[in-house]
Amino acid sequence: MDADPKSGMARELFERACQLQAQGDLELAVDLYRRSIALSPSAEAHSNLGCVYRQQGRLEDAISECRRAIAVDPALGNPYNDIGACLIELERPGEAIPWLEQAAAARRYAAYHFPWYNLGRAYAALELFSKARDCFAHALDIEPDYQPAAEALEKVRRLVQ
Repeated sequence: MDADPKSGMARELFERACQLQAQGDLELAVDLYRRSIALSPSAEAHSNLGCVYRQQGRLEDAISECRRAIAVDPALGNPYNDIGACLIELERPGEAIPWLEQAAAARRYAAYHFPWYNLGRAYAALELFSKARDCFAHALDIEPDYQPAAEALEKVRRLVQ
């Protein structure tokens, strides 16, 4: 049992919000992430809340929430990647690159193939296809079964040849 009851309750709310997010119940997930953060702010809760906002198309809110996650724990890679992905979706790929590079270099990240894939997307949007190809290939080096990177690599290879 946690020494701090608030931390334990925040963790339970966070875990339930993660489950709801995975099940597609985004509104309830938002509510539980917010309640978790109110009890005991964590970079993971802020980052996941940002991810839900992104899923909802609330890109500016997602960026703001990810900035809060970085303020809590700058070593967590997820929020840097999510900011970069939002900027790509906002058609600002040049602004996305530094964020994605920080995600790729972060000390804590369970899915390093995501920022490499997103870097490839940013470079492709800027028509820097050789760089995009290298990023997609690196994403596949990390996670060989990541289908979006495989498809993007094939597409960009056709453009480079």
